[in-house]
Amino acid sequence: MATPDRKLRILMLHGFTQSGHSFEIKTKALKKSLDKHFPPAPKPGHLKHYPGGLELVYPTAPIRLDAHDVVPSGPNATEADSRRGEQVEESESYGWWRRKGDSEPYSNEGMERGFETIASTLQESGPFDGVLGFSQGGAAAGMVASLLEPGRREAFEKAQAKGGMRYPDSFVKDSGYIEEVVHPQMKFAVSYSGFGASTNDLYQAFYEPKIGTPMLHVIGSVDTVVSEERSLRLVDSCVGGKGLEGGVSRVVYHPGGHFLPSSGKPYVAALVAFIREVLGEDGKGGGGEGGKVEERVEDMDVPF
Repeated sequence: MATPDRKLRILMLHGFTQSGHSFEIKTKALKKSLDKHFPPAPKPGHLKHYPGGLELVYPTAPIRLDAHDVVPSGPNATEADSRRGEQVEESESYGWWRRKGDSEPYSNEGMERGFETIASTLQESGPFDGVLGFSQGGAAAGMVASLLEPGRREAFEKAQAKGGMRYPDSFVKDSGYIEEVVHPQMKFAVSYSGFGASTNDLYQAFYEPKIGTPMLHVIGSVDTVVSEERSLRLVDSCVGGKGLEGGVSRVVYHPGGHFLPSSGKPYVAALVAFIREVLGEDGKGGGGEGGKVEERVEDMDVPF
């Protein structure tokens, strides 16, 4: 039986050039909607296993970014690039890693630092039931879900023998008797405009074997920052990537670009249905494989 104050706790991972604080502000409407759908008991609609309601935790990535990380420089730089560079310098702009290279296969610099921050949050502010991320944070959400799965360390060890990335030391704790992962497996993960890390063999152990944690993918139909191909690479790296037949769709499209539709009713409903399904509190089946949910332009959230 759940304790009266047990809350549904979700780790929120911001995108590149954002911070935990800015992501919290930008998802304020989403938080408000989720609070209504997952209220504390005894309000109607509360989750029986989480009578305390909902809690979202927003860490900030460790890598402080500057203008050179975000905008082009040199003779091809435009006045708009310069203005954006100034905005980056003046704002709280952070990343979980820096991408290196002009084309695939990319490599990611500083990823170990990003995972150290996430691992610290898992231990100091956890346990969490799920992880949700936007853009680079969506990619990180998939990686975190993967890292916490049973057998993943062994997959990394096999891949490392062939030149792959080492399993992050920060995700391992030594109890004095046995080394174990720092946090239990997540019950679910959510990616908004997320993507697979890279086609680089360094990172294959994140996705081979496929991610077994249930994962929802929300993709912008006209996203010009993260292509549909990159987002679907993450979808295809998940077991039952598009969803189980007769269940809630695991791939949802919105008609906008690179932003999180935090107040659009169809997309909040899709998220709520997904969470209820994976927690076993949906009360019914529904959905189907991958779908496009329509929304009027005037109902859409402001991009970020």
